[in-house]
Amino acid sequence: MLTHERELEADGRVRIAGVDEAGRGPLAGPVVAAAVILPWTRPIDGVRDSKLIPPAEREQLYHRILEKAVAVGVGIVGARDIERINILQATIGAMEEAVSRLSVPPDALLIDAVPLPRLPLLQRAIIGGDRLSYLVASASIVAKVVRDRLMDDYHVRYPRYGFDVHKGYGTPAHLDRLARYGACAIHRRTFRGVPGEGASRVH
Repeated sequence: MLTHERELEADGRVRIAGVDEAGRGPLAGPVVAAAVILPWTRPIDGVRDSKLIPPAEREQLYHRILEKAVAVGVGIVGARDIERINILQATIGAMEEAVSRLSVPPDALLIDAVPLPRLPLLQRAIIGGDRLSYLVASASIVAKVVRDRLMDDYHVRYPRYGFDVHKGYGTPAHLDRLARYGACAIHRRTFRGVPGEGASRVH
């Protein structure tokens, strides 16, 4: 998972940030992005695509990443803005915000799939980057943990939907609750499966 990091280092890049998001696909809640500058020559054991990590282990890795990181930035775009600008633009906006919140400016970016053309930085948008880059995988863990915590908070406000379990994804249980109760304030009404949906879902 260090091929891209090594190639950028050979090109003279010292502060490489991994960038990834969590929450493009759910029917509810924000999209959250993280940018992480982290020493990568001694990787943290267990860091990989956050979707492959059990929640308890993911929390442990999250804390280890924060302890070792040179800088971490997080960007969040909520459901109403997702509806207004579509999920792709919301993802780009969250990633840009995450990079802008780094306390140490990066000199290169490794990004999961989505290029950020408005940022004047050397960057690689890697398809499946959370499986192919240690730094992107680290960012995926931070983004996932931050978003899951937000969804747990939303569960307290809207307990009938079970956000603490499915985190807003379109599971059968979530769809059943939507059919019974309709949408709440954090649902993305332009997404299929959500009452009040638009004609299409934009990825």
